[in-house]
Amino acid sequence: MSDAANIGSNAASESRPIRLRDALRQARIEAADRTGVVVDLRDAEVARLEILNEALDPLFAQIPAEIDLFDRGISQGDTPRLWIDVVAHVMMGRDKRIYRFVQDTRFGRTVIAESHEVIKIVEAVTDYVARRMIEREHALVATPAPAPAVTPKPRRGGFWIFVLGFIAGGLALFALALFETLRNI
Repeated sequence: MSDAANIGSNAASESRPIRLRDALRQARIEAADRTGVVVDLRDAEVARLEILNEALDPLFAQIPAEIDLFDRGISQGDTPRLWIDVVAHVMMGRDKRIYRFVQDTRFGRTVIAESHEVIKIVEAVTDYVARRMIEREHALVATPAPAPAVTPKPRRGGFWIFVLGFIAGGLALFALALFETLRNI
């Protein structure tokens, strides 16, 4: 029986790692492999967003220079994004192959367009840019121009007001003197 117990314990020791250091080394290798996959996926996302960014170049070349609503650029982080303006951006969907054009609003994020095709997202961004430019025009027309600064002209009746005040003051003094005189009598 003791031989059977030794055989059982030898089989159990062969199936598990002999040392903790070996197990940690193996876990680090697996984590590095997973990290490499994540980095590759992020690089693929950035590459797809760069393709879309290049496809948008002709659109943004047509926007007049005095319109500064749009600030296009790719931000790299945990979730790479192609920013169109301050509130709208394109990011990749969960499957990393679908483009999602979204706008952040005070009520949450709104999906404007989703597609696997670059051309459909370019069309959606074009419509969005056109709507934003029209909103800008309406805001500029609805806001009245500030009134020109006008310095008030001095009143020309100042002399006559002074004369009237002088006469009223003289009459008040005369009335006071008369009243005092009548009271003392």
